[in-house]
Amino acid sequence: MIDKASALETVLLKLKKVPVGLGLDMRTYKRDRSVLILRTGEDTYVVIEDGFEQARFDENSKSLKKVLKRLLKKEFPRSNKIRVYDVDGKDLQGV
Repeated sequence: MIDKASALETVLLKLKKVPVGLGLDMRTYKRDRSVLILRTGEDTYVVIEDGFEQARFDENSKSLKKVLKRLLKKEFPRSNKIRVYDVDGKDLQGV
């Protein structure tokens, strides 16, 4: 679990090290809302929002920070800690 205040920078650093086809899953403490980020290419990511709203975003590394910042405010408004899990893209074929 990481602090919400440093979550954006921590997640962006982790995503730079993640190989193509893998990603990160950010969840609330209760695990009822999530933001899933999959690396689909060297500079492309798929962001899947599953919480108050359900949405899918195809982003590059330049626009990823802006989208994640907006989603953190919307999906984790009162959270102080955020759970971060490593995920495999093969497990999420239907998403």
